Amino acid sequence: MSALEVWDFEALEIKNFKSPDEVRNFSHGKVEVVNIMGGSVGRLTLEPGWRWSLDIKPLVNTEWCEAPHFQYQVSGHLHGVMADGTEFDTYAGEVVSIPPNHDGWVVGNEPVVFIDFTGAANYAKKT
Repeated sequence: MSALEVWDFEALEIKNFKSPDEVRNFSHGKVEVVNIMGGSVGRLTLEPGWRWSLDIKPLVNTEWCEAPHFQYQVSGHLHGVMADGTEFDTYAGEVVSIPPNHDGWVVGNEPVVFIDFTGAANYAKKT
């Protein structure tokens, strides 16, 4: 069964990040979550100076970000590194798939904003 087959396309749902279902604030950023069609979509706003290993790692107590991300990047420049040492950069206008076990940080003075379709449900939840 495909993911599309488990969703209820018979029910109209409209959500807006102006009134998210949940907001999680953390040092240098926040994630706003809307729950829709049995899942969650998040808007991550990462301010200049944000780095996962400094701002989120103390909240979740894992060595690396364990959330997979499938996201659209609205603004900014993010640099990241995977646990295996692979480095990457993402920019506004890109659709990005990042597997678990990574670190990342904002590059420059512009906030990084993502719309995340897979990793938002548990992102930055305190353990």
